[in-house]
Amino acid sequence: MLITLIFIFIIFLTGFLVVRYYPAFGKKPAQERVNSSPQYSEGSFQNSMPTSMDSSFSSSVSMVRDLVKRNANRKPADDMPRVAFPTLDHPYPVTNVTWFGHSASMIEIDGKRLLLDPMFGKAPSPFPWIGGKRYSKELPFQIDELPSIDAVIFSHDHYDHLDYGTIRKLQNKVKQFFVPIGVGSHLERWGINPECIRELDWWDKVEWNGLTLACTPARHFSGRSLNDRNASLWCSWCIIGISSKIFFSGDSGYGPHFKEIGEQYGPFDLTLMECGQYDPRWAPIHMLPEETVQAHIDVKGKSLMPVHWGAFTLSFHEWTDPINRVTKRGKELNVTVATPKIGETFLVKGDSLPSSRWWE
Repeated sequence: MLITLIFIFIIFLTGFLVVRYYPAFGKKPAQERVNSSPQYSEGSFQNSMPTSMDSSFSSSVSMVRDLVKRNANRKPADDMPRVAFPTLDHPYPVTNVTWFGHSASMIEIDGKRLLLDPMFGKAPSPFPWIGGKRYSKELPFQIDELPSIDAVIFSHDHYDHLDYGTIRKLQNKVKQFFVPIGVGSHLERWGINPECIRELDWWDKVEWNGLTLACTPARHFSGRSLNDRNASLWCSWCIIGISSKIFFSGDSGYGPHFKEIGEQYGPFDLTLMECGQYDPRWAPIHMLPEETVQAHIDVKGKSLMPVHWGAFTLSFHEWTDPINRVTKRGKELNVTVATPKIGETFLVKGDSLPSSRWWE
């Protein structure tokens, strides 16, 4: 009996020490850091409308069933096609975008180089050797070969968007980080100078090096550990330059906030809209592809680039389902949908956006 109790104690102690000291879990923000936000209430950040997943018994049973069910098309059978990214090129004089899979993208606008949610790790997990691996065996570049980055913009702190290993490799290349309230605590724990971090609340905006960056609402949640559920904020972003305007949805369920953003900051030349890792049982926090197109219309977007797909399996749908459904709906509603390969760069106001069906 004593041996059993000692064994249980060791397990709990190990778990406590891992959660407390393992760096990938990040750091929960101090209370005074978040208390002033109108989005913070009753000990956590809140969405502007009721948002919860279906947690009924039947839903739980169905998710267990789907988890164990074999589906050969939940990930690609072969390595993903990629375009080699020219890491040493100077930013183009006109706005361009490069997609690196999932939500990770680079924007070059008005001579500034920005990274959005740069998750370049092998798996969206605190333990990279555990969890579903990235579809593409290699990135279209080596991180240490990337040029200087003027700013990194994060939408929230989930592992498929904010990656400890990536930050450690990027930290000496990045001049400034823009994050929603509370996310800066993770970066500080990982060695980023607090003076290089700017935290914003919903509807805050900052004029920075000729660009306007506006932190706007999303409908989602946050957390990286057992005790930090909704301890930091989540958001979308408006990136407004002299020559073009871009909207990045971050992760979000569909809601009226998209129309509000469109009224405040639209129209946009390009929207990077979440499209993937959805399920009807958690539609309030992840849009379905048809909602992705509607959200694009709501914010008054001209061209749509679907993101949050093509890198990891985090849901039960086939890996090609998001892009098939969003391009189908886009055609029905006369919305131009850009479909770049991973690593492919295109001009936001170019004569023709990438439109090949490379995933077929």
